[in-house]
Amino acid sequence: MKVSSKGEYALRALLVLGENQGKIVSIQEISEKTLVTVSYLEQILLRLKKLGYLESKRGTNGGYLLNRDTSEINIGEVIRVLEGPLSPMGCASITKYEPCQLEPACQLKPLWSLVRDTIAYVLDQTTLEDLLENRLTFMKGEDLLAFKKTN
Repeated sequence: MKVSSKGEYALRALLVLGENQGKIVSIQEISEKTLVTVSYLEQILLRLKKLGYLESKRGTNGGYLLNRDTSEINIGEVIRVLEGPLSPMGCASITKYEPCQLEPACQLKPLWSLVRDTIAYVLDQTTLEDLLENRLTFMKGEDLLAFKKTN
């Protein structure tokens, strides 16, 4: 799985809007805080609006605001709708499965499936609120299997 600039910038924009929950934020302000051009941001914000994460207000004091509470915005869901499957390889994908040349004897498929499941678990357990509240901790090795958010 590789997160494109679209996915990265969408999360940056959601963070800016989450920091200003309930307030209308201009696209210019979002652009300045995310370091994303207004023209590229327009495309991303329009997509997030169509997906139901945002609403927009027109006019001189117009802009964007979250359409959901930060606790209801799941990062795994956002990444999937913007980027597609989380699997690093097609043979391990659940939604876009592509057999490899070595199947059924491929010895790498379990590794790619574990990577997919680990990425999915972490992203699916994370909300926008978690990111805003800095509730994630970095873990190594066996500790990652016991991934949890700090309180």
